[in-house]
Amino acid sequence: MGQSLYFTGPRDVAVRQRECPDPEAGEVRVRTEYSAVSPGTELLVYRGDAPTEMTTDETLDTLSGSFEFPLQYGYAVVGRVTETGPDVDSEWVGQRVFAFNPHESHFCAPVSDLLAVPEDCSSEAAAFLPTVETAVNFLHDGAPLLGERVAVFGQGLVGLLTTGLLANYPLDSLVTLDCYESRRARSAELGADATLDPRKGECASAGEDACASERIREQFGDEGTDLTYELSGQPGALDSAIAATGYDGRVVIGSWYGTKPVELDLGGRFHRSRVRVESSQVSTIDPELRGRWSKDRRLDVAWDELADLSPERFVTHEFDIEEAERAYRLLDEHPEDALGVLFRYES
Repeated sequence: MGQSLYFTGPRDVAVRQRECPDPEAGEVRVRTEYSAVSPGTELLVYRGDAPTEMTTDETLDTLSGSFEFPLQYGYAVVGRVTETGPDVDSEWVGQRVFAFNPHESHFCAPVSDLLAVPEDCSSEAAAFLPTVETAVNFLHDGAPLLGERVAVFGQGLVGLLTTGLLANYPLDSLVTLDCYESRRARSAELGADATLDPRKGECASAGEDACASERIREQFGDEGTDLTYELSGQPGALDSAIAATGYDGRVVIGSWYGTKPVELDLGGRFHRSRVRVESSQVSTIDPELRGRWSKDRRLDVAWDELADLSPERFVTHEFDIEEAERAYRLLDEHPEDALGVLFRYES
């Protein structure tokens, strides 16, 4: 019997038993070893904050439904091929593969949708390929320049990986912000020049979001940042990110807020600052880059960067898939303790 994870209602998940599927023509069956939780998007789904009328992902056949409960979700699975369809080479059997597939113990997929995992890459690390690809996409969209001042709001998993990539650039300075000390410590280890707690400082009485922009300007002077990433997932942080950005600067929004409202103060400094605000999402490629860049090429870069970044070092918890409810409750109620979370599956 196989196991599949379902989001069945706000803060309610269930692991259901089902028959293992048989591969059809052009397909193989995969037995999952690990799947990674995407804390940002999956917590929106878990909490019921994802817009129910929206397609889960128009670019993936495995996520072709909507966010209406009940639904399967997830897109980071690593496993081994156990059986091939009638017209698939038997050499696929035993190969370790990655798939953009929901959390489940067994699944069938076309071989064209699978990615071979490099021999020197652990299954735990490979499960974070989509997170690294997201970070690569953020850098493509933000296009940091030599000598720029850059800030990253949010040092969750994707924020840390983005910081790791930015630390390799010849920037003037790189500042990160996060409420949790453990994440700020990891950010400093990755190469951030300064890591700030947005809740502290002389401006703390003005509120966390107002304080964050003031702390950034303490670092960079009144000129503010050239490039700011908002990756915290907190709607209030966007206003602060805009306020921290200098004249003609750019704000890249990698957060998805779902149905949570966002309030912005655009009547002051922003009005005359020509600040550019844009969304960044990994399912597509910037139109300006599509002449030379494809998803396959970007994935190749992500594999290379995954090897350098070693995202498995950020794993704080592993749960058997049967413990999924406990895992999401931890992420929801104690984000200060959880960072990278993996589900593991019996062989």
